[in-house]
Amino acid sequence: MLYELLLWIDRTFGPPGFGVFRYVTFRSAAAAITALMISFVVGPRIIAALRRRQIGERAKAELATTGNHASKTGTPTMGGLIVLLSVVLPTILWANIGNAFVWTIVVVTVWLGGVGFLDDYLKVVRKLPKGLIARYKLVGQVAIGLLVGCAIYFFPEWYSASYAAVKTLTTVPFAKHVNFDWGIVYVPMVVFVLTATSNAVNLTDGLDGLAIGTVGIAALALALIAYVSGNAVFAQYLTIMHLRGADELTIFAAAMVGASLGFLWFNAYPAQVFMGDTGSLALGGAIGGLCVLIKKEFLLPILGGVFFAETLSVIVQVAYFKYTKRRYGEGRRIFRMAPLHHHFERCGWHEAKVVTRFYIVAIILAIVTMATFKVR
Repeated sequence: MLYELLLWIDRTFGPPGFGVFRYVTFRSAAAAITALMISFVVGPRIIAALRRRQIGERAKAELATTGNHASKTGTPTMGGLIVLLSVVLPTILWANIGNAFVWTIVVVTVWLGGVGFLDDYLKVVRKLPKGLIARYKLVGQVAIGLLVGCAIYFFPEWYSASYAAVKTLTTVPFAKHVNFDWGIVYVPMVVFVLTATSNAVNLTDGLDGLAIGTVGIAALALALIAYVSGNAVFAQYLTIMHLRGADELTIFAAAMVGASLGFLWFNAYPAQVFMGDTGSLALGGAIGGLCVLIKKEFLLPILGGVFFAETLSVIVQVAYFKYTKRRYGEGRRIFRMAPLHHHFERCGWHEAKVVTRFYIVAIILAIVTMATFKVR
């Protein structure tokens, strides 16, 4: 909205300096700073409100002997509200809200944030042990996946005139002039990506600062990818699909970076607040949604390698446990505990060391992701 106002002032009165607001790069920086400021302003107030209402984390029995998790009981949760406000408001202020890429990613983020909020509310406020029943949570994730997948597949002209030609395509890493066509399975693919990424970030959210830090690193890489994808000159130079209008997603991704830094201020060890499912489902869906919109789904296992490893550790652990229980009469484990970050805690690593090393891995994976555009 602020962008539209400033653009109108520039067109109508032409004051010197106002032309800078036309540039995505400037507005992205403004969105990141705005997101950071919103986090610092509303963060303490939301944390105080959650504490007054005794909306706090409950200790998990299986973590009672791991690290210092017992001391986390009572720490305010549902802090994802801080993240949602810090991402959505700057996007609305600085992005072109008439751009279909923008409102699609905003809808995905708010929708999944709403699903996560309902889960947190039922667990923490209504005291239901399992919160939102898993199948109902899955229904919410699948529904938004269907909505986005069908919008792109059946109405690509909403995004840009040329989007119809690439609506079911995705970039193949390390291969020049090669795109993979999903064809008729495009919509199921979108459903899978949004569901998988939202759950993957949710699984990663188990240590102070772990999920929000790795999300911020991934968002920074996606901001750069969105910018070059929407810029005709850079897209031609890198021989990737030029997606006209997709550069506006840079503003959303930059807001994610600012919001991540702002929330990390409160969520770093020892955490003052946890994001809960409200934040983790929303941010996971946002990462998946960005990859879908800019046609980089195959980059997710690389860029989101930390989330991928965390999810895979749970799948392998559960599958092996069930297999050995059926075959030998007792369940056996590959990891000391899943997800993966708890395995390293059980190996004796301090929580802060686990988080820092996961950050390092996430940064390396982000660099590798960017390298795929030239190493082909």
